[in-house]
Amino acid sequence: MYDVAVIGAGIIGTFVARELSKYDLKIVLIDKEADVANGTTKANSAIVHAGYDALPGTLKARLNARGNTLYDQVCKQLDVPFKRIGSLVIATNKEEMDTIKVLHRRGLKNCIPAMKILTKQEIIKMEPNLNENVIGGLYAPTAGIVSPWELAEALAENAVDNGVELKLEREVIDIKKIEEGYCIYTKAENISARYVINCAGVYADKINEMVTSKTFTIHPRRGQYNILDKSVGNLVNHVIFQAPTDLGKGVLVAPTVHGNLLVGPDTEDIIDKENTATSSERIALIRKTARKTIDKIPFHKTITSFAGLRATPDTGDFIIQEAEEAKGFINVAGIESPGLSAAPAIAEYTVDLLKNLVGSLKEKTDFKPERRPVLRFMELNAEEKAAVIKKDPRYGRIICRCESITEGEIVDAIHRSAGARTVDAIKRRVRPGMGRCQGGFCGPRVMEILARELGKDITEIVKDGPKSYILIN
Repeated sequence: MYDVAVIGAGIIGTFVARELSKYDLKIVLIDKEADVANGTTKANSAIVHAGYDALPGTLKARLNARGNTLYDQVCKQLDVPFKRIGSLVIATNKEEMDTIKVLHRRGLKNCIPAMKILTKQEIIKMEPNLNENVIGGLYAPTAGIVSPWELAEALAENAVDNGVELKLEREVIDIKKIEEGYCIYTKAENISARYVINCAGVYADKINEMVTSKTFTIHPRRGQYNILDKSVGNLVNHVIFQAPTDLGKGVLVAPTVHGNLLVGPDTEDIIDKENTATSSERIALIRKTARKTIDKIPFHKTITSFAGLRATPDTGDFIIQEAEEAKGFINVAGIESPGLSAAPAIAEYTVDLLKNLVGSLKEKTDFKPERRPVLRFMELNAEEKAAVIKKDPRYGRIICRCESITEGEIVDAIHRSAGARTVDAIKRRVRPGMGRCQGGFCGPRVMEILARELGKDITEIVKDGPKSYILIN
């Protein structure tokens, strides 16, 4: 019997599990996928929003503002890249400028610091590649960029190091109330816990309905993106938004934390909670819309396209509360944008809810907030590289030429707590396959290393899930 079961190992579930691991509790983190961060977390805009967009008085506004302030500390503790590069919302006409002023007023009510409405001249000085039709905009210097999947993986690793059990490939098929709490039925095993925290993303409504009547609905909203080569990663210096509409923040142009250029997303309401397909029509729409911001985006340097699903609730706000008909069952649902930005504060808020249910929680005296640092070989100077290779020659063997990733880094990613078990899990942790060739050169070598280190036949190595075989006998 666990004290707490967290369902869903995306950015919210891993943040919640890590926050819970500060206390003397027996915790299990469950996910239906073969790796953490395998849903919305691996396919989004990767923006830590300043917090001016959410309506004052909502959980989105409150937790975005708080969550943004926590990013520096948590990313430093977990050795995850994070950059506060600031954001600009640009206007090209009077109507859009009126929207900018509304956002500024909201930001002031949400206590967002250092915002400023800029003139055309001020914006062009900061972003000389923008189109000349910009007339003004809103600058928010506290906005940032991060790698969401790397952060979730680091959170899971740190949570495991602090005693959390991670159980992957555990698709929840039913939940029953029992005398001491709940029994969670998965395709692999049954798991009992006194308290359950539902962080199941686009499936949070379905998980909720296993224990209570229908109280909210999650609609999947698909967004598609282009990723461009690092050679054009400096086209912009900040996250550039167009003036928002009722459908969202619109198509953005932004550098990524690793130096690429990100363009997207579009907005498309769909029914299928698994449909992350891209289409030429929607990608063409993204490119057309992005050219309203910058007409010189070199889309011929696109290295990949992808789509992600946003968990859009019918309530209009985050749903973070105990289910009325299921005591001890906490929903953390409808976490669409600015969910990533709010995630550390959502974890705090959720654990406070649990404390109120339990009465009190005993803090651990041996909680370890830091994880073991990641050795990023190409960031070392020549002397440091020589010392590392002398100690472990595997760091002298380049596996991924595009991203300059070594065998030593891949082996380390496999053997960490919550380590990689699939080709895509390696890709998300240490980036082989994220460069120009998209794994064409390094993919087979990554498979060989995985097979060797995990003691498996190479035909057992999968791309990203139990049935995604790459080689067959």
